[in-house]
Amino acid sequence: MSQTIELASAGQVVLDLIETINDNRAYLSEIDGAIGDGDHGINMSKGFSQCRERLLESPSLPGLGESLDTLGMTLLEGIGGSMGPLYGSFFIGLAETFAGHRQLDAALFGRALARAIDEVESVGSAKVGDKTLIDTLVPARDAYLAALSGGADFSAALSAMNAAAERGWQSTKDLQARVGRASRLGERSIGVLDAGATSCFLLLKTLATSLQKRL
Repeated sequence: MSQTIELASAGQVVLDLIETINDNRAYLSEIDGAIGDGDHGINMSKGFSQCRERLLESPSLPGLGESLDTLGMTLLEGIGGSMGPLYGSFFIGLAETFAGHRQLDAALFGRALARAIDEVESVGSAKVGDKTLIDTLVPARDAYLAALSGGADFSAALSAMNAAAERGWQSTKDLQARVGRASRLGERSIGVLDAGATSCFLLLKTLATSLQKRL
């Protein structure tokens, strides 16, 4: 099995991400309603749908890097609150790392993931344990890089990333929110999943499975 992906022909990965968000629009807003404004799914779906419209305006679907860049820029411009800058920075970080490369392999994806998460951390102040998407992202990155350094191939490292992302997402249920609107609730924020961590898990899971199909 090949362990590389032709970036120019992998733009469908971004359409898969968009489909995941739109399919989970109501679920994400329901989770957000427990300790937030209840509009996370609506806002995410709006931004991702705008990206889909932009991508499908082209005669042919752009490559993975270009499509991720379009997604990042669309989210920066089209989603209010903190999620636009956070997710926009994440996808642009991936795109900029892929720029200039024809093939995506395990090492390049690892560098892209690390840079994308660095970008997210530079935008916000959240740390692991604060009940945010960082609780999904950081374990996912660490597990991916650990798997790679342990000799795992691209597909196996993606599976490790996905499993760690799920554990990180689930961990937010027992955490007290330390940043953002939910932090005002104090201990009342314990007992429900964080909406941003949830959308982040869904996106990383889709990213992993979509890439694995192309290996």
